[in-house]
Amino acid sequence: MSYNSLQTFPIDLAGYTTIGQHWSQFRHVANDEQLPAREQPSPESLSTEHWRWPDKAVIFISDPHADAEAFIASLLASGGVTRNSKGNLKLTALGKKSTFVIGGDCLDKGPSNLDLLKSLKQFIATKAKVKLLAGNHDLRLLTGLSAISREKHVSYEHMFVRMGTKVIPLFKEVFERYLANSDWQQKTPDAQTCKQYLYPRDSWFDAFPVFAKESLSAKAIEKEVKRLRKKAGRFEQDCQAQGMDIRMVYAAAQHCQQLFFSKKGKFRWFFKNMQLAYKKGSFLFVHAGLDDNVSQLIKRHGIKKLNRQFKTTLRDDLFAFYFSSLATPFRTKYRDSDPIFSAKGAEAVKQRDIHCVVHGHVNHGDGQQISLQKGLLHVEGDITLDRNSRRKEGLSGIGFGATLIHPKKMIIGISSDHPVAKVLTPRWHNIWPVQQ
Repeated sequence: MSYNSLQTFPIDLAGYTTIGQHWSQFRHVANDEQLPAREQPSPESLSTEHWRWPDKAVIFISDPHADAEAFIASLLASGGVTRNSKGNLKLTALGKKSTFVIGGDCLDKGPSNLDLLKSLKQFIATKAKVKLLAGNHDLRLLTGLSAISREKHVSYEHMFVRMGTKVIPLFKEVFERYLANSDWQQKTPDAQTCKQYLYPRDSWFDAFPVFAKESLSAKAIEKEVKRLRKKAGRFEQDCQAQGMDIRMVYAAAQHCQQLFFSKKGKFRWFFKNMQLAYKKGSFLFVHAGLDDNVSQLIKRHGIKKLNRQFKTTLRDDLFAFYFSSLATPFRTKYRDSDPIFSAKGAEAVKQRDIHCVVHGHVNHGDGQQISLQKGLLHVEGDITLDRNSRRKEGLSGIGFGATLIHPKKMIIGISSDHPVAKVLTPRWHNIWPVQQ
């Protein structure tokens, strides 16, 4: 099905149970050396007896990665959105009742960050109920721009260069759309001054390990310093490879601060509306996952407190924000190098009536996947939407898809890369063979 011919995906539950394919086994995560081996499910972990299902549908779309067409196609595929006679987006009866959770990573990769932001804003203008979650690619830009807007400090002055080559296309878009035909050169310092503004001081490489030793392990500090040496050493070269010199990057970064941070900034809404997590019924929506510290915070104070702490720490302490457990919900892949998520953490969130985590971050080319993490069910909804990633992974066309948490006790996975909808029902543990 091509994007141009794609219309609203029919949400017919009877049809889904007839033509749908039930997920029949857990994702084998051992094919990635950095990921843990597959966890075998127990009868208790498969039971949905005590779950609370949302009284209205939740539609989860994650990781559009600056591909506006893939994002719009996913909205159409969800059944919650259609087009009116003028081709503009319009909510369907389902969409008017639903909550749309955008699972993070709206930025980077391409083809156009600005077009994605425009499309997302147009969708919000339909008066859809939208929850915008923080993704690691989004927050990388936020922390990088925040770092250079403040007086240099050893804890965060490296975060602009830390963004690396992936953010350069966004700066190029901003430069070409807003600055190329202006007098930007007259307002921009010389290259050496720009570099001093954007780069950490030379002393950072010795000062950071001393500063961070009380908060990070020696291995983590070594990895951070090594990463910065590599990125700082090639940052200008990477910029030049994409047609940008350091003065152009400086000018674009300054303009990005206006667009995203100023009171009248065109994209101020993007970071202002962003939250770390959203809970509906027994379902927790985050970009990536959990660790034990975040799980205990959720157990003691709930999701509202978690989101408040996210905002406060981001504003007041960039180091604590990016290197503490608050980063886990948008960064973890449950690797050995990630913060620990144990059975104790899983039990903690279950005491808050969280029995399923819906997330993106780990992309798949065959539609949605399910996995268990310490007995807690995870629905993985990053289904490779953006065309640059699809090209690299040998997938054709524009990706589209959505994950629906339906009040009729179904989790429905729709993807351009799987021939039929995948359906999860409360009886799934009785009818699905579990591979031993």
